[in-house]
Amino acid sequence: MSEKQDSLERLKHAPSIEGVPDILFQRWSPRALATTPVSAENLKKIFEAASWAASSYNEQPWRFLVGHKGDETYKKIYESLAEPNQQWNVNTPVLILSAGKKTFTQNGSPNPYQLHDTGAATTYLSLAATALGMHSHSMGGFDRDKARSLFSIPDDFELGAVTALGYLGDPETLPEHFKKMELAPRQRKPLDQFVFTGWDKPATF
Repeated sequence: MSEKQDSLERLKHAPSIEGVPDILFQRWSPRALATTPVSAENLKKIFEAASWAASSYNEQPWRFLVGHKGDETYKKIYESLAEPNQQWNVNTPVLILSAGKKTFTQNGSPNPYQLHDTGAATTYLSLAATALGMHSHSMGGFDRDKARSLFSIPDDFELGAVTALGYLGDPETLPEHFKKMELAPRQRKPLDQFVFTGWDKPATF
């Protein structure tokens, strides 16, 4: 890792909190990713981690379509991205499209939690990538109808997000408006804005 990349990592890492695993504060979502390939071994580890996310009735409703730069799966996922997301993904080595099964396999009844659970699996995937020295960046900006058509995804599956995966690259390769965001410090809302004991009544700790 270059000195510039190391400095960026330090900028983006959240402050440590005693008792909270550091890996949670080391995860962030860069747009500048290197062309360095992700090994099959590491990719398998990342998806093994995703498989252990919690899900309603252990349905494990998630499905992941994974494409390596240059293969047909990658091309289809990239083609479905909104144009601004295509701009910063020109170097991304791995693109992943998630989907969640809308019904329970056991009885066919609706599963209203499938995207929640698919998101949890994506979070496990993201944290595993961080632990392996990589980064991920999930995007909602893609054409769901196009992706569904390109992959012939059944109606019983709802599309979740596209996740870019790879090693940290050089922010200088980004268009200027993305570069500015890449180099800015991260921010989070204070707990009293989203942890309540009654609606809009902040919890106290």
